[in-house]
Amino acid sequence: MKFLLRLCLLLSFVTLSACVSPSQPDLSRLYQSNHTSQSEHHYAPIVFIHGVFGARLNHSVSQQEVWPGSLTDILFSPYDDLALKINPATLSPLPSQYEATTINDAAAGQDFYGNIIQTLTQAGGYELTTAGTSIQDSQRRLYLLVYDWRQDNVETVQKLDQLIEQIRRDHHQPNLKVNIVAHSMGGLIARYYSRYGTTDVLDNNNFKTNSQGAKKIHKMIVIGTPNLGSVSSLHEFIQGFKVGLNRIPSEVLATMPSAFQLFPHPIRNYMITLNGQALDRDIFDVKIWKAFQWSIFDPAVRQRIKDSFNNQQASTRYLNTLERYFEKHLERARRFVWSLSIKVPAVKIQEVKNKLIVFGGDCELTPSRLLIEEVAGISVLRLSPEDIHSPLKNINYHKLMLEPGDGRVTKPSLFARDTLDPTVARHKYSFFPMSYSILLCESHDQLTGNINFQNNLLNILLSRD
Repeated sequence: MKFLLRLCLLLSFVTLSACVSPSQPDLSRLYQSNHTSQSEHHYAPIVFIHGVFGARLNHSVSQQEVWPGSLTDILFSPYDDLALKINPATLSPLPSQYEATTINDAAAGQDFYGNIIQTLTQAGGYELTTAGTSIQDSQRRLYLLVYDWRQDNVETVQKLDQLIEQIRRDHHQPNLKVNIVAHSMGGLIARYYSRYGTTDVLDNNNFKTNSQGAKKIHKMIVIGTPNLGSVSSLHEFIQGFKVGLNRIPSEVLATMPSAFQLFPHPIRNYMITLNGQALDRDIFDVKIWKAFQWSIFDPAVRQRIKDSFNNQQASTRYLNTLERYFEKHLERARRFVWSLSIKVPAVKIQEVKNKLIVFGGDCELTPSRLLIEEVAGISVLRLSPEDIHSPLKNINYHKLMLEPGDGRVTKPSLFARDTLDPTVARHKYSFFPMSYSILLCESHDQLTGNINFQNNLLNILLSRD
């Protein structure tokens, strides 16, 4: 009898379990009540800032899309034409024939930012609005900062300020504050703007904060932002960025100032030896790149560059210019990462701490260190534990070279910490006035499409405070 009773209970449990489907929040119902109260409470406009590769690029004359382009392009193109041309006198990019047109909502069947835009407009009740539109009502508004992600991030900061000032004029409120929602590199742009406004502080090491941007921001929400840089970006810079069945070559990435500005911060121990000891190497010193023959100093890369020219004299001139350009933008990148970590004077802390809220992933093992292995007297770069030829016993290379993150940004970098252990005090040169954080099990490119992220985001944006 007891056996039959237990069997019946077990079958009932299995039946009930099979009928219960995984639940997820109904965002439209959760936030629909807020749609009716717009006239009673003003909600700050949202400025959404995409990350690297996050905007479509079109030819400025023909309007043909060059990034990401067609499915054939995504699968097979090396995207050589994305390389910025260089002014040999100023070592700055020349004006590009390509322009950012729209946000990259989806490509090759994969969502990028389409899902989050849809959630903000449909469930959140925000109206996607073009800057320059006069606002006469209390409708919630969403604006997109669409920018050429190849350019120096400080150049993009100028565009962010121009957009915010236009929004203020559109709303007829000269002191209006906005909410910034920024993914990946977009978070670095927002944080720089918060500290320095439109001032370019990268020409020297005197990072004088003015908090001009912070005064125009209500809440700043960053998602998957590499606040202490990304070792994954080094991988891609050295071996090329994989797209489809091909890679954007290292020599193309080397023309993009923003790519340098994603490198890991010097306070982070990012390079180790075979026995696990830290190597004191400065990733922002061009001598290191030459010594290890990385990127444009790789003989194979240099040969590709030479082959792209009709004569040796032209290729030699270009290589000389590219090397000087490389060194200049390495130094600007060094200053960029330091400009975001130095402590803000006490009198300005409250201005900078405009409710910095951090979202990120911590379930995927993510590159955190490079390993240098000596082979026949030659220092050889190892990007992953599987690449090591002669691993030493009793050393856990996976633990040394990989840390929890979102596949591109580690948890320590997300929180601007130099160690994974949260009980260890923050590095004295890492000032990061975070209000709070929310962690998810999601990959970097899919963070904004995660339903739990979207639920929390709407709750933050629509809560009255």
